[in-house]
Amino acid sequence: MNIIIIEDEKPAARLLQRKVEKLGLQVNQMLHSVEESINWFNNNPHPDLIFLDIQLSDGLSFEIFENIDIKSAVIFTTAYDEYALRAFKLNSIDYLLKPIDEEDLETAVNKFKSRNVATPNLSLDFEMIKKMLVNPIDREYKKRFTIKMGQQLKMITIDEVECFYSENKGTYLHTFDGRDYLLDTTLEQLENELDPKDFYRISRKFIIPLKGIKEIQMHSNSRLKVILPTYKDDEVIVAREKVSDFKTWLG
Repeated sequence: MNIIIIEDEKPAARLLQRKVEKLGLQVNQMLHSVEESINWFNNNPHPDLIFLDIQLSDGLSFEIFENIDIKSAVIFTTAYDEYALRAFKLNSIDYLLKPIDEEDLETAVNKFKSRNVATPNLSLDFEMIKKMLVNPIDREYKKRFTIKMGQQLKMITIDEVECFYSENKGTYLHTFDGRDYLLDTTLEQLENELDPKDFYRISRKFIIPLKGIKEIQMHSNSRLKVILPTYKDDEVIVAREKVSDFKTWLG
């Protein structure tokens, strides 16, 4: 299998290379700009799979597709939010949000391996995507939740939420008054419904609001521990690979 990485920063490319090769795959080439990539594709057979950063040193990587008829499968790697990425997800194998989680990487690679037919040429609306990435479309985020309690419905506003968490395959909402409510959704779905300025998914188990952070403590293995006002059922830990991005989110 022929694999290349197109990534703006060389250290990030090498880190991704190590993660890919831990899965038993071999990275054959690393490129770092639109110009370099176009030159390479013009003079080399196209690979089976491309790990493609969206923002390169000399422009958006979509410019590569505008100049070259790419015949490879693509896994996008980016720090852009999930909403913008939905514009082109249908044409890619997958996308990975930075910092890249190794389990997510393995899932994306396995999805690629499971495909038995050649990947069709990408047919993306580049101009529309560029506009979304530069000036994201205004959208309405989740403002309230309707919870079924027996024969009644209870309304909980977003301002009442201290955290969201998953447990035993269920997704729960925990309020500032210390109550827990089972939701008919997943944390993955919630990520796309919540305002990213106010909520952050710190791990596979927790999404927390900025206003819910009471204290942040250093934890083992370069991780952080978040203290919430009332939630005490489990430690609220920022995953190690998310610590840097979490600090950026804090501002």
